[in-house]
Amino acid sequence: MLLESRQILSRVKPAVGAETPVSISEKKKNKTKVPSLEEYLQQRDYLGAFTLLEFQRSIGEKEEHADLWIGYCAFHLGDYKRAMEEYKSLTMKPDCLAEVWVFLACALFFLGLYQEAEEAASKAPMSPLQNRLLFHLAHKFNDEKRLMGFHQNLEDVTEDQLSLASIHYMRSHYQEAIDIYKRLLLQNKDFLALKVYVALCYYKLDYYDVSQEVLAVYLQSMPDSTIALNLKACNHFRLYNGKAAEAELKNLIDISSCSLEFAKELIRHNLVVFRGGEGALQVLPPLIDVIPEARLNLVIYYLRQDDVQEAYNLIQDLVPTTPQGLDKTSHKDLLFSQEYILKGVVNAALGQEIGSRDHLKIAQQFFQLVGGSASECDTIPGRQCMASCFFLLRQFEDVLIYLNSVKGYFYNDDTFNFNYAQAKAALGNYKEAEEVFLLIQNEKIKNDYVYLSWLARCYIMNQRGRLAWELYLKMGTSSDSFSLLQLIANDCYKMGQFYYAAKAFDALEKLDPGSNYWEGKRGACVGIFQLILANKESKENLKEVLSLLRNSGNPQVEYIIRALRKWAKDNRVLLS
Repeated sequence: MLLESRQILSRVKPAVGAETPVSISEKKKNKTKVPSLEEYLQQRDYLGAFTLLEFQRSIGEKEEHADLWIGYCAFHLGDYKRAMEEYKSLTMKPDCLAEVWVFLACALFFLGLYQEAEEAASKAPMSPLQNRLLFHLAHKFNDEKRLMGFHQNLEDVTEDQLSLASIHYMRSHYQEAIDIYKRLLLQNKDFLALKVYVALCYYKLDYYDVSQEVLAVYLQSMPDSTIALNLKACNHFRLYNGKAAEAELKNLIDISSCSLEFAKELIRHNLVVFRGGEGALQVLPPLIDVIPEARLNLVIYYLRQDDVQEAYNLIQDLVPTTPQGLDKTSHKDLLFSQEYILKGVVNAALGQEIGSRDHLKIAQQFFQLVGGSASECDTIPGRQCMASCFFLLRQFEDVLIYLNSVKGYFYNDDTFNFNYAQAKAALGNYKEAEEVFLLIQNEKIKNDYVYLSWLARCYIMNQRGRLAWELYLKMGTSSDSFSLLQLIANDCYKMGQFYYAAKAFDALEKLDPGSNYWEGKRGACVGIFQLILANKESKENLKEVLSLLRNSGNPQVEYIIRALRKWAKDNRVLLS
């Protein structure tokens, strides 16, 4: 599971475009002319405006409301801490404008200081901006009653509708958000930045190709937009691979754009995802409290490194905080369902590693919570969750119902095939299970004892005991190889493949002479002799039976050998 795309909340700022070409003479004419603050702001060159205001402040020449403009520019550059400092300084002055409190609240909101933002907003006079901010704060606090109250105060104006669309987006109501954005685009064809938000919604709906088409229109006008190029990279990751996505991000980094600064953490995060976790330990930990997905991707990294305990330590205290949980409503954030799924995966892995039934039960409950929700039950992740839930409950018929419904999407997925084959084998469909096991290419899975033991069982149940024995011969000496020997010995004996049962019991007897493996070997050797008598086994194998029997020190050996030699002599079978 990879989580690489993230919308930057409530940011309705077109990216800084490329320089408008001007004639050489015009450049010479304006070479020494410094643009005014108004000109910088009209061009949305907030860095230029900020630099001018700072310079004027340093030499004692201040524009009217210069402090307010510095806060404004810092905010639009994504430097919310500096904006907060400027606005706080203004609120301490006796002649401070009352509106400054809502500006301060906005900066606090973007710093994640939601309680402080609400306190500051409450000191501001009522205004559409204050209502929009409180609307978003109610969403952050999961206060449904207040959320609906502020919703009713919204008007049919662009700013309010954009605010409503962003709430729809964060609650995973992507189609509702798209409807608002498209209506605003019909009314305001010059609002090209809305196409980025439409593209984001299509991305979240898994329509990556449609997202690309919508995004391309915007990128024609704003080719250096940080958000748009980042989203394009994420689409490439989903449609193609990490290398294609990384190439797009490199193009973004190479572009000299002041808008790059506010999204630098997001870009560093996504580069780790695109590179399959490379640099995760250096990049992700400092971003855990900045980008929500950073924690989840670090957990995934630990899981891939088989460091299950570290993954558990990182996620155990993470509590998804949707207002209704993932019950029979659709009001949830996609991120929260991913959190539940990941908590289920981690608990399942830890439970299997340490043999904890409690962790396995918790994992089963998380999977059922997601897979049983109305919003997820018909999605691919939702069905995978229900399959995982039933897998842990060992209800394999139900597992196959869910896996069969999505297997068309995972034909070459080794992890899916591993689980699918296990479910098939658990229900006795050994022929089909063997075929699926053999599709797996991942060496880590193929060296796992669970894989080897199930494949060996499938071979034996499909009357191919020789292949099961060859699996054992390729293993080094370990507790797993001893367990596989026991499985081969018992399963081959049960299926009447006495030759390989005898070889397995003989090996077990050598490894553990004090046990009763002699009885199993004796029965298997007699079974081989019976098959020879029935012409179902080659007489040549009688020689090896005698060799296996001689490896035992049991007093019954000589009696059995004499009987076999007598039969061989009477039937002219050469034993030398």
